[in-house]
Amino acid sequence: MAAEGTTAQVAGIIPARWGSSRFPGKPLYQLAGKSLLGHVIDRVACCRRLDAVLVATDDERIEQEALANGAEVVMTSSQHSTGTDRIAEALDSFPALQHVVNIQGDEPLVSPSVIDLMADTLRSQMDIDMITAANPISDPAQLDDPNIVKVVLDNRGDALYFSRSALPYHRAQEHSSPSLRHVGLYGYQRSFLKKFVRWPEGDLERVEQLEQLRALENGARIRVIVSEHESIGLDTPEQVPEIEALLASLTEDDYSPNTNQTR
Repeated sequence: MAAEGTTAQVAGIIPARWGSSRFPGKPLYQLAGKSLLGHVIDRVACCRRLDAVLVATDDERIEQEALANGAEVVMTSSQHSTGTDRIAEALDSFPALQHVVNIQGDEPLVSPSVIDLMADTLRSQMDIDMITAANPISDPAQLDDPNIVKVVLDNRGDALYFSRSALPYHRAQEHSSPSLRHVGLYGYQRSFLKKFVRWPEGDLERVEQLEQLRALENGARIRVIVSEHESIGLDTPEQVPEIEALLASLTEDDYSPNTNQTR
């Protein structure tokens, strides 16, 4: 898939950088005979609702790896502090792209069907500024883990708030509410993304260190897809055996996890 011409409307963009304090060169790290970036590109290539798959990077080594795995590449500035900023710059090269899904470059188990649902929703519901995903939390210990971001929704399925704290807090035990773990997969309307990257960092964003709170602080509407699919990102080399085992167990059925979208 390519973004050339005027027909492409929805793109999946994978922001990737070489520098990482915890894991330098992570995009090219080998997992089961293929680079981490290659696995992500393979998963995104299974999507049926994207008009383009792009890798946005500032590193020639990542550029060559992306091209070798069939993705188009957009070279961007090395000054970006977030993948969101990198994607916003990449869009400048493709005026036909009106919607974009931000796909994390360290998620080799990302769900193609969730990405497709995001793409369709952005295309059909222009009043939604952003879209993201969440999983039900089954382990109570995760509620108090600040590394796991929680989200609560309104009756339309839009995000009310994201937090590293337990959310919601179950004070009335007889009235329990399902808790949701936020998944770091985002989609944007092009026009909204261009505004988002110009807004200053918000107070809540600064306190929680959650970029998506900037959108809520500015009154944006964020739709949340609730899915049973759990994607594990590669953060440290110690996770490699677990992720390689999961990659080996993937089947065609993994294209269609159980998803639910409130409209």
